[in-house]
Amino acid sequence: MPCPSDKTKTADAQQWMQGASIEPLELRGNENIVDLIDNVYARSGFNGRRLAEACELYSRMLRENTTVGLTLAGAMTPIGMSGVIISLIEAGFVDFIISTGANLYHDLHRPYDCPMVQGSPNIDDNALADVGIARIYDVLIEDEDTLMATDKCILAALDGLDTSQPFSTAALHYELGQAVAKSAPHPEKSLVVVAAEKNVPIYTSSPGDSSIGMNLIVPHMLDKPVPLNPLLDIIETAAIVRSADKNGAVILGGGSPKNFYLQTQPTLHQILRDPSKGGHDYFIQLTVDSPHWGGLSGATPQEARSWGKIKDAEKDNVVVYSCASLTFPLLAQYVLVRNQPRQQKALFAKMDDMVSDLFASARSNSVFMDEYAPFYGRAASET
Repeated sequence: MPCPSDKTKTADAQQWMQGASIEPLELRGNENIVDLIDNVYARSGFNGRRLAEACELYSRMLRENTTVGLTLAGAMTPIGMSGVIISLIEAGFVDFIISTGANLYHDLHRPYDCPMVQGSPNIDDNALADVGIARIYDVLIEDEDTLMATDKCILAALDGLDTSQPFSTAALHYELGQAVAKSAPHPEKSLVVVAAEKNVPIYTSSPGDSSIGMNLIVPHMLDKPVPLNPLLDIIETAAIVRSADKNGAVILGGGSPKNFYLQTQPTLHQILRDPSKGGHDYFIQLTVDSPHWGGLSGATPQEARSWGKIKDAEKDNVVVYSCASLTFPLLAQYVLVRNQPRQQKALFAKMDDMVSDLFASARSNSVFMDEYAPFYGRAASET
């Protein structure tokens, strides 16, 4: 017999019971991954449903001409995620990237055929160290044939770098990608190369915290210093966000890359007093961290709203609490299947114009000039 109806149910109670009914999930007919997400995950609960919501939100971002920033933390490229990111770049679904330097460094092993193989987390690390092998959980990397070989490839690739003027990490990675494209036997395996080909800027929020940064001390030792200026990264990323119709974040892990992207909005409205933005429009994060330990960099979407980093605390943001090694390929495959490729925004090629617009706007903003110009010996009316 059917479940008896509670005729005394109040209207207040009924308003909360308007969601789709949760039924036994049907796997038959949903063998395709994207159908599985739409018809199984989306009809379930917990993080399965959050993943389906993230897939829908990413698709909506693409339909609404959103400038998509991908932030990349954790050891993603050592487990092969370069290929997933390359597919998104080629489809026009990622417009700029903020990554740890380590992910970019390990991305450069494969185009040069440097060994990086599956291993086991249950290995004697003293024995590995004795034979010159490094371990990233269940990934094994050779010291000499991979790490030191890649170091030499990076230095060779940057040998002709123009160091006459300071430049951003995006400019560094663009030049690196172009050089690797010419020198590596398999350049198509590198997201750094593909990003350079498609004019997708790649930033590193902590450029000294990786083997790429470590290698840049070599030219300093030989009196050919590299004038990398991370402050230019702040300017350029703010200019990218300011120029966008809408802004959306796809965040793998968290940490410094995540915050570096989210801080573009306070840079605009808090520092530059720019009236053009009021927080990012969309926010997707794939993470295993919990907010009460501080592992979300103090910024759940709700907290980020209080800082002016996103527009709304309750809508257009999804956090999937699961390992990105599982969820990121599913999210990427979904949007690649469900959406047509977009025209490349080619932001790196437009960088000078976006930065010029940012400067012109600040210098013509009376609120900004009245507040800051006197500190630097300039009249507030100067432009």
